[in-house]
Amino acid sequence: MTPTDASPLDAILKGLGMGCAVLALVLPGQVTSTQSRQIAAVPAVADFPRVADFLSEESSPPVRQMADWVMASRDHQGMPFVIVDKQHVRVFVFHPNGQLSGSTPALMGSALGDDSVSGIGEREISAILPHERTTPAGRFVSLPGVNSFGEDIVWVDYAAAVSMHRVRAKDPKERRLERLASATPDDNRISFGCINLPAGFYDTVVKPALGTRRGVVYVLPETRPLQAVFGDRVAVLQPS
Repeated sequence: MTPTDASPLDAILKGLGMGCAVLALVLPGQVTSTQSRQIAAVPAVADFPRVADFLSEESSPPVRQMADWVMASRDHQGMPFVIVDKQHVRVFVFHPNGQLSGSTPALMGSALGDDSVSGIGEREISAILPHERTTPAGRFVSLPGVNSFGEDIVWVDYAAAVSMHRVRAKDPKERRLERLASATPDDNRISFGCINLPAGFYDTVVKPALGTRRGVVYVLPETRPLQAVFGDRVAVLQPS
């Protein structure tokens, strides 16, 4: 199912499928007039740098390679962009000019893999098997949304019901807050596929960047090379 061929009711019901606890009340194609103006206001990119500016933040070589490719190719088309490093379970958010806005540990899909199971966004959470709980790799145009609790979210892969949202620590046995705060990424794979972020980071970095407009989210693969997902053009640049 794609957002264009689903009825509003179907889309709302099937937004629950990935266990992200998201019930989409603001759907793709149904943004407000204010949001439309903000989405249309894409800044000029001619004078942007050709490499990303990580400030003093450390990152893995594939993240730097991807960020530099985005800026050199202008693939983000002047929009804010996000790089999701699944191997290190970390999220990097960039301004349109390539300067880092912030980075944070995150919680991601518990299953190793780079593809969503076909039709998973339409299934009940109880029908999703452990090995199907992946965060898909690829390039996604993000969209702002609102869940059934009135919380704002950012859609990453709408068809697969994958979003970025504040971490929800509803089940003490899952220890989601403790996992986020741990010193290593070894215990950060717990979600059904959504990207869970610290609430403070979501409110101060993600929401200002992506809460009212489109952006681009690049989810790096963990079982394949970058080129297999994003094409050979990425291989032209070496990490800065």
